[in-house]
Amino acid sequence: MTELILHHYDMSPFAEKVRLMLGYKQLAWRSVHIPPVMPKPDVVALTGGYRKTPVLQVGADVYCDTALIARVLEHVQPSHSLYPRDMPLAPLLAQWADGMLFGAAVCWAMQPAGVAAIMGDPSPEVLKGFAADRAAMRNVGAPRLTLADGTAQLKAHMAALDAQLAAGGPWLLGALPSIADFSVGHCLWFVRLAKPVAYLLDDYPAIGPWLDRLLAIGHHQHDAMSSTDAIGVAAGAAGHAPVGVLPGLGFDAGQAITVAATDYGSDAVAGTLVGLSTESVTLRRQDPRAGTVHVHFPRFGFQIRKDIAA
Repeated sequence: MTELILHHYDMSPFAEKVRLMLGYKQLAWRSVHIPPVMPKPDVVALTGGYRKTPVLQVGADVYCDTALIARVLEHVQPSHSLYPRDMPLAPLLAQWADGMLFGAAVCWAMQPAGVAAIMGDPSPEVLKGFAADRAAMRNVGAPRLTLADGTAQLKAHMAALDAQLAAGGPWLLGALPSIADFSVGHCLWFVRLAKPVAYLLDDYPAIGPWLDRLLAIGHHQHDAMSSTDAIGVAAGAAGHAPVGVLPGLGFDAGQAITVAATDYGSDAVAGTLVGLSTESVTLRRQDPRAGTVHVHFPRFGFQIRKDIAA
């Protein structure tokens, strides 16, 4: 198994989700720190334009979106499963958390006092650049969640989670952690990171101890790697993970396609279709520095289109 390379930055909630999953599975990994805002030339060399964080690299295979990254980690290390057999609803709860809960948590945490704590008292120039980058990630015409609405939603979400933990536990769906815990956890980790506004968590007595247990898992062993070296790993890889295009799904192997997120950060990635199933899509692309790269996306939350410009 080629080493696991995580491209991330410290304050990214979704990166914390993956870091904790790596810790839970006791998988060693290489840490490539990337900028929180564009431009990200070394990331783009690997992904072809996908701008969200984090990205998992295994040789010349690049996996986008934490839902797919979780499946990759499960394949690499099946023990300490993220998908216990007696928790069939865990992936659906995780999907809800990564969308609705995440949006409300970010809305609450990114109040001015929370932003200062999360970003380390940034300068006006840094704040302006961050705001412009995130504005560019929003889909045109998509309404922005207001603080009033986000607060109401977050309180309702946390009340339900608190009741669930109080009734069962020690984890959200029973005796063991699942993908649901990591997806809910990274959202509330972000709220806790915004220390001046993290007091909201105090109103839900079962959430605090559960979040402590989750974060105590840690990130396991990891070593720093430069983005230049990571690109070199891709360029020097001998091959790619096996994939294939299943019939009857509306696309054919070898077609020129684009893949883009449907929620935000919808920059399209273009390439040649080499893998397609009901769970994932893989395109092949060429980069002058990274060589031949396979970029993998989940089907949920992403749209495939035939690239008529190719």
